Amino acid sequence: MKINNIFEPAIRGVKVIHFERFMDKRGYFSETFRDNDFVQNKLGFFPNGILQTNESYSRRNVLRGLHFQWNNPMGKLVRTISGHMVDLILDLRIDSPTQGQIMAFNMPIAAHQNESSWIWVPEGCAHGNFFLEDSYIEYYCSASYNGDCEAGISPFASDIDWSICDPKLKNLFFDLKDSFITTSKDVNGHSLSSWLKTPDAANFKL
Repeated sequence: MKINNIFEPAIRGVKVIHFERFMDKRGYFSETFRDNDFVQNKLGFFPNGILQTNESYSRRNVLRGLHFQWNNPMGKLVRTISGHMVDLILDLRIDSPTQGQIMAFNMPIAAHQNESSWIWVPEGCAHGNFFLEDSYIEYYCSASYNGDCEAGISPFASDIDWSICDPKLKNLFFDLKDSFITTSKDVNGHSLSSWLKTPDAANFKL
């Protein structure tokens, strides 16, 4: 695949990978994933290979997350197939300088765009997203799902630190707060402090 650039934000290990779409009068062609870019050498996100792939459809104003798994910890490589996703990443890792801090990433896609992007959510971070249009997304996972070792932080938890988040995306999140379509499980997830007091929190280290 043709990788145009890789952006590394404040949360260590997060990467936004912008890659080429080749446009002509017929439409576009894009190589969205190549093993030797992500697994074998250059980026090395999947030392044990890709163990699970997921596809999700979400209606406009849906909010999902903030989800994580600690046995085995799951990293995710996520992209928007169609629509408009805003991705959320919350650092839960012990000894991380950004532990407890959240970032948002604007990831719309349309057929006429000559570039698309992946975002890498490293193990030890909680992941969520919300949608400004009806949207399809896909993600590749570094571990298989284990329902006995997964949980979530409520995206509305008052002790999440939004100070390093893009202010426009933070304001957008809180402007939409009362209109989000979500689940009681996600809304009633852990606060940050209640999760960090659990023995399982020790599984996430930088």
